[in-house]
Amino acid sequence: LRSWSDLTVEGIYEWDAWLRKLTATNQTKKGEKPALIGDATIHNYHKDFKAILNRAIEVGVLQQSPYERLRGKFTRPEDDNYEYLTDEQIELILNTHPVPGTQMESVRDLFIFQMFTGLSYADAQTFDIKNYHKEGDAWVANGKRIKTGVPYVSQLLPPVIDVLERHEWQLPQIPNQKYNMQLKTFGNAIGIEGLHSHLARHTFATYMLSKGVKVQNVMRMMGHKKIEQTLKYAKVLGKDVHEDFDKVAKELKKRG
Repeated sequence: LRSWSDLTVEGIYEWDAWLRKLTATNQTKKGEKPALIGDATIHNYHKDFKAILNRAIEVGVLQQSPYERLRGKFTRPEDDNYEYLTDEQIELILNTHPVPGTQMESVRDLFIFQMFTGLSYADAQTFDIKNYHKEGDAWVANGKRIKTGVPYVSQLLPPVIDVLERHEWQLPQIPNQKYNMQLKTFGNAIGIEGLHSHLARHTFATYMLSKGVKVQNVMRMMGHKKIEQTLKYAKVLGKDVHEDFDKVAKELKKRG
């Protein structure tokens, strides 16, 4: 796409094909073959380009966007294979204690905060205890997600209280890129590969569901717009559901 005349349906398809041949060389380790960029990244390219074209229409540079004829195309791919940490991995993180006052301790503690609140990196970085109030022994709050503006309900669980007390009730502030890089280092050191900030949010959802919390309540905790978003986490726990069915089946067989 080099000129306004290239802005046709055919031109968009050609650009999409070109994108799918790109490789994420900056994410490749030495000696490894570069991987193709993912569908989610390509979706974001289309999303940003559509926004540019819409702006061009607003200022009169362009009359119509070719994306108008491509409704339903180039949408974000559905990902039902959410990664999450097991109970054993959660315990491993909780029982690992880096040297106090080090950056690695801050990284671990920020991850624990996310893992037991379900807050995204952006929402966690704006945490302020003043937004919470006491109800009995519990610290609770109602907030809105920065990314979507959707309301959520939050309560500070014991592991989170431990983190906040250790940092004098002020959560560590770490740039996102640095945070994720150091999370990988921390994870590799304790035998958990591929730690990243959003994994904490996934883990919170699956952890709560596996402990019997109602889907509707997890939806409110996560600040999801639609319950279908939360149900995807329930889907990845299908194995646990089948195990529960097996337990019930065994009990019923005993009656027979």
